[in-house]
Amino acid sequence: MAIEESAHQLVNVVTLLVSAVIVVPLFKRLGLGSVLGYLAAGLAIGPFGLKLFTDSQSILHIAELGVVMFLFIIGLEMKPSHLWDLRKQIFGLGSFQVIIAGIILTLIGLCFDNVSWQTAFVCASGFVLTSTAIVMQVLAERDELGTERGQQMVSILLFEDLLIVPLLAIVSFIAPHQANSAELANQVSVWQEIGTAALALAVLVAAGLWLLNPLFNLLARSKIREIMTATALLVVLGSALLMETGGLSMALGAFVAGVLLSESHFRHQLEADIEPFRGLLLGLFFLGVGMSLNLAVVIENWALILFSVIALMLGKGACIYIVARIAKSSKADAIERAVMMAQGGEFAFVLLAAAAGQNVIDGTTQANMTAVIVLSMALTPLALIAHGRWISPYFTQKSQNEDEIEQQHPTILIGHGRFGQIINELLTACGYQTTVIDYDPQTVAGMNKYGDKTYYGNAERPELLLAAGIEEAKLLIVAIDNKEQALRIVEFAREINPNLHIIARAFDRLHTYALYQAGANEIIRETFDSALRAGTRALESLGVPVNKAKEIKEYYFQRNRKVVEILAEAYDPNIKIFQNMPAMEKAREENRKTIQEITEILNKP
Repeated sequence: MAIEESAHQLVNVVTLLVSAVIVVPLFKRLGLGSVLGYLAAGLAIGPFGLKLFTDSQSILHIAELGVVMFLFIIGLEMKPSHLWDLRKQIFGLGSFQVIIAGIILTLIGLCFDNVSWQTAFVCASGFVLTSTAIVMQVLAERDELGTERGQQMVSILLFEDLLIVPLLAIVSFIAPHQANSAELANQVSVWQEIGTAALALAVLVAAGLWLLNPLFNLLARSKIREIMTATALLVVLGSALLMETGGLSMALGAFVAGVLLSESHFRHQLEADIEPFRGLLLGLFFLGVGMSLNLAVVIENWALILFSVIALMLGKGACIYIVARIAKSSKADAIERAVMMAQGGEFAFVLLAAAAGQNVIDGTTQANMTAVIVLSMALTPLALIAHGRWISPYFTQKSQNEDEIEQQHPTILIGHGRFGQIINELLTACGYQTTVIDYDPQTVAGMNKYGDKTYYGNAERPELLLAAGIEEAKLLIVAIDNKEQALRIVEFAREINPNLHIIARAFDRLHTYALYQAGANEIIRETFDSALRAGTRALESLGVPVNKAKEIKEYYFQRNRKVVEILAEAYDPNIKIFQNMPAMEKAREENRKTIQEITEILNKP
């Protein structure tokens, strides 16, 4: 019997993995994103699909740990000083958005027939809480967690996580009571919940300040890797459990623990230990959300649910847009934030369950709102795709002609970021004038304020390059980090001006080959020089004399550039690099020559 039960559990695990492995890459390949892939896979294998799983709530409860671990990793990247700098965004921007959206969504709820203000308020409050899992996943996939707009969204999510206890207290306060004694007891219970939450937070902070670092130092001396991994999991799950016991969200507890460990020298080790669990459990969470979509309820009340989803997402999105614009975000950023954060979140399920348990809302309302929130989460990836294809290009196209090139110079520099700024500073210091173009409005505004004239525009547009004087220019420097865009710029420039000298920034060796074929004269791999310097220091550290290490460095620099030119002729973008046998054999031959030459340098007296 036990063997059969164990086998059944193994089948469940394999089913979850198979559904994710098949569906998620497919959706990703189709450009629909991994989140929608997980949701679709969950719906397919859940109780309202193939019925391979019947208890989606238990899976959701376990998989919520993925969100918890995600917040822990975010906390590791956010030092207390940085968190303090974000206090205005967390409590100012976050509270402003929540209050405005709460009021508007409550008014929308009152527009429905036979809906009390208590029901409207609870449903609105649940929908105001954005899905931390979805927003964080999208920001992570776009590598925007560290950007200014990413930090603003993270700040709002943190404030919403803090709201769960006050909202639960309000639900208890507005719940119908049978007697004054019961009401008094309920008020006492509310204050107990607030006190318990404050105490749990204080205990966690104290443990983080005075216990965790000494504990990791002690365990590190054992040099047992699995013990460190187990301790990392203990810290995450323990902090989550402590916060849940105190009535706060588990994700908030993990985030606080991460912040407290952000200045520890074990930070990178903790991140490496937690990351694999985070990815798996976060995927499982989205699978659980897909399973929890009750198609029977949706079909039975499809008109009400569909109208509610549209009304609440549009209402919340409008509020987010208004708050973002008041906070001086651009129209494009405000619209993108509104689309990304317009859904309801996972913490709404907790609030709705508490409200139903205290008779603030009935079971039908809870079921309908649960379906509304799950559908809003499922629609968010589709809304983001639509935004990226039709809305975002409109604003991009609209802003493309903002800057007119006032003065043409023989040297054109495309890209004024961390790479291009060094080039421009060197050229201007030597007295050369440059025409600098960048596509980041914040960079353009900042550099112009600093005194470095920079034009805003998309250098991929032929008319912009022509306006910059590409036909008569002597030198073009392509310093952007977008590989495909850099190739197209080089190709167009070479076609228009055959005598133009082109220096291009390359991401890696394959990009270098493509740039050579596109017509660039010189290609600078963005990490080659720093890697060569690091390799030279490594040789010196291993006992190679400084003069020989320097000679090897100079030889390798020239030799590698020559090899890249040779291999570029054999490069075919339509053949995968390790399947291009002529190129592979040529690379081996050149590598043997390189090793032989370096050996001769080492053996010279």
